[in-house]
Amino acid sequence: MTTLAIPGQPLTTSITSASFLPGPGTFVRGGTIYASLAGEVVNDGGKISVKGKDDQQAVPEPNSIVIGTVTRLTRQAATLSLLTVDGRPCRPDYTGVIRSQDVRMTAKDSVKVWSCFRPGDVVRAKVISLGDSRSSANSLGVLFAVSALTGATLEAISWEEMRDPSTGEIEGRKVAGPE
Repeated sequence: MTTLAIPGQPLTTSITSASFLPGPGTFVRGGTIYASLAGEVVNDGGKISVKGKDDQQAVPEPNSIVIGTVTRLTRQAATLSLLTVDGRPCRPDYTGVIRSQDVRMTAKDSVKVWSCFRPGDVVRAKVISLGDSRSSANSLGVLFAVSALTGATLEAISWEEMRDPSTGEIEGRKVAGPE
């Protein structure tokens, strides 16, 4: 059975709190553990915590695999608006940057960002540090793209090209391979 709490609600009494530790989403006052946010009460081996609504959304961390939409391109980087982190949805205000030197493992100096990504492309990338992403592994890169001319969904034909099936027009992309 799920127990819900609201901020300020006592989760233990001063008598029972000796057998529990406060966890995230709680605070202690006068020996009693209270909820500090609204959400589900979780007892994990004697550690009482409150899992709020924001806990449902993932937060990017180094080595996380993210999926995002390219929102802006410069000569040095592509900016992403993140959609998922490790397969879990994240807040829409998270962004990432794929720098030109992080697009490929080899020939890093010759990478032209505009030939690998376009605004609107859906990209799989790996977080290397907070704020930066990498797409150099074979499984990382463009997952979904549309033609600049017709708006049709492009299909991958190699690791660096996608084709418009309606016109046969080929567009350059850094295509994600299978995971």
